[in-house]
Amino acid sequence: QVQLVESGGGLVQAGGSLRLSCAASGRTFGSNAMGWFRQAPGKEREFVAGISRFGANTGYADYVKGRFTISRDNAKNTVYLRMISLKPEDTAVYYCAARMSSRDSYATAGNEYDYWGQGTQVTVSS
Repeated sequence: QVQLVESGGGLVQAGGSLRLSCAASGRTFGSNAMGWFRQAPGKEREFVAGISRFGANTGYADYVKGRFTISRDNAKNTVYLRMISLKPEDTAVYYCAARMSSRDSYATAGNEYDYWGQGTQVTVSS
């Protein structure tokens, strides 16, 4: 089992920045490819960014590419999402997710992930 706890969300003005953190506990953190997803009110959950088990590969949705950066520190059992140039349309609850340990690569589909955090709210005002 892997337990995930997100933090770092909040209210920020358009153009501002935030860094989200996802702290993992339970099974060895470095065994899991990780992803960040988000869900805005009335919308489906969508992929934001992913990172492979040891950080060699990352990927981003087109709508955040160039503005968001995913990274991980396996020594701290933490994955990060650095967000800059935030826009009102980035407003959502952000979730981190982990894949089962046998899978090296991240995935863009939420149903490929086995563990989820409780989410952290990000609100971007115009």
